[in-house]
Amino acid sequence: MSVFYNEADTGYHKFVATKISIMKRMLIGICVLTATLGLAQSTTSKSLSMKLNAGIITDKLNETKAFYTEVLNFGITFENDFYLLLHTPGGGEEIGFLLPDHPTQRPLFQSAFNGKGVYLTIEVPNVDVHYENLKKKGVPIAVELRNEPWGDRHFAIKDPNGIGIDIVTYTAPEE
Repeated sequence: MSVFYNEADTGYHKFVATKISIMKRMLIGICVLTATLGLAQSTTSKSLSMKLNAGIITDKLNETKAFYTEVLNFGITFENDFYLLLHTPGGGEEIGFLLPDHPTQRPLFQSAFNGKGVYLTIEVPNVDVHYENLKKKGVPIAVELRNEPWGDRHFAIKDPNGIGIDIVTYTAPEE
């Protein structure tokens, strides 16, 4: 028996039922609001997300294909007579190569890369293994394997277009 209400009193039961109903509505409202905010954040995040695919305009499409597929083990995502889209082993990242002056392309995408001012970085779990593999394949090494004071252990090669490719394993900086 309640000190304030007689449990047999129908007014008490109506009071409790009303409170429960209000609490249920509030809980449903909170759930709907949370879901709506989560959806809004998810939609905003998706609409602002980006995927970067670099592209190089080159007349060395065949040499480039051979280098990236045979030397670096890249896969072919897409290929036609004027465009080549490659992906890293495992398919995580992509890079495209386009023939210059192709009639299907706008003027912005016509001029060939001049061989200067671009480099790529490929992060690998064990740079020493990649270094040894490329040395065995006879790939010229532009920068020998080395440790940097900021933590990089890396070496560099060049692709047929003159693009420097830094192959690196990031480690903690030396103390």
